[in-house]
Amino acid sequence: MKAFPYASDPITVTQDMCDHNKHMNVTYYYKMFDSSYTSMYIDELGFTDEYMKSGFSTFTLEDNIRYLKEFRLGENVYPSFYLNNVNNKMLHFIGILLNEQGDLSAIFETVLGHIDMNARRMTHFSDDRLQFILNYKNSNKIEEDLPFEAKLKIKDL
Repeated sequence: MKAFPYASDPITVTQDMCDHNKHMNVTYYYKMFDSSYTSMYIDELGFTDEYMKSGFSTFTLEDNIRYLKEFRLGENVYPSFYLNNVNNKMLHFIGILLNEQGDLSAIFETVLGHIDMNARRMTHFSDDRLQFILNYKNSNKIEEDLPFEAKLKIKDL
């Protein structure tokens, strides 16, 4: 399988990432996904400290991880992500972990809600922010069909 548009550097599985089954513990799958898409979220989508200081943030509403193939000590993991969908209040990201042979080894989906931190409630993106996110999504879309079904969905605009 081909990596998604936002690809992180490979990560090598270390001894401390392995569990009693001598493969990467599920905690590290989540950590890899979280650190990879957080970089995309900040660097590409502009959810910087300045944005947070403006009184807005996002909260995770739902996550889904599918474990398809194990990773063992010393193997390289190749994380990548893309923004699958966006609406007035939510973002839906899909990430994958590929092994050294390019095999799909894990799938991650997350839905984030845009939050007004003063009210601590979900709120609409500003028109400018929404347009920026839509432009990013459209310039980084995947042309081919996914080789798996997305489990999480958000309403389209």
